Amino acid sequence: MKIKELLNHTERTFSFEFYPPKDEISAVDFGINVGQLLRLDPSFVSVTYGAGGSSQERTFGLVDFLQNKIGLNTMAHYTCVGSGKDKISKDLEYLRSIHIDNLMLLRGDPPKGEVDYTAPVNGFSHASDLISFVKENFEFSVGAAAYPEKHPESSDPADDLANLKVKYLAGADFLVTQLFFNNALYYQFVEQARKAGITCRIIPGIIPITNYKQIKRFADMTGATIPYDLFQKLEENQENSEKIYQIGIDHAIMQCLDLLENGAPGLHFYTLNKSRAAVEVFESLPRMIREKY
Repeated sequence: MKIKELLNHTERTFSFEFYPPKDEISAVDFGINVGQLLRLDPSFVSVTYGAGGSSQERTFGLVDFLQNKIGLNTMAHYTCVGSGKDKISKDLEYLRSIHIDNLMLLRGDPPKGEVDYTAPVNGFSHASDLISFVKENFEFSVGAAAYPEKHPESSDPADDLANLKVKYLAGADFLVTQLFFNNALYYQFVEQARKAGITCRIIPGIIPITNYKQIKRFADMTGATIPYDLFQKLEENQENSEKIYQIGIDHAIMQCLDLLENGAPGLHFYTLNKSRAAVEVFESLPRMIREKY
């Protein structure tokens, strides 16, 4: 089902993001995680791939499996990286042939070892260009990324918001935010987006913290701010993995409850292929809240 149609009939969506397993052991672990999520009946799931377009083939295989074998409404990530218009058209024809209706369209990160993004021959420099091309030539429902604390490459929040509006006007049907840990930043961002004329649904992206070093690396990479009191708790307990997990779960539950009680149109969980934390957070929400979709 197209997500843009789903949004017309649901007040809230609950969704989960995966990436393709790297080896056989990871694949077994992944299967267990997907099994845990099936009983939650998510609105949709999404599948990403690595920097520079790495693992794209495995991403396509996984979206096929999740959509057509498991029966989950699945969104495929697709980036500008390494693809000219001919390859993009071929890839999207393939995704359409396996009944994928939904795409998350992104510029993408440069390949490992490269600092700057270089547009491929006959390709695109910006996600907005990719969105325009897809909307003009295909009938996918299209999502795009939003950054409550601005994209790391943007000069300032105003510049980032202007770029977001270009993506929206290019045809993005909905937006999913980058991870954040301070809800006030999301509320402020949504308010600014509305004032700028961006009227589509803006779904908050949540990542339950389960590992101190990993989340610190992600925060550094994305520019996400970790509130001082949360950071202090994590730092004080960084050698205690169980304590870190519980601190992360407690904060994510608090975030999610606050977001939903204040009108957020759902939640998108970045699972890092470890669904236990996302499942625990989701199931902690009052039944009347999580069944209201």
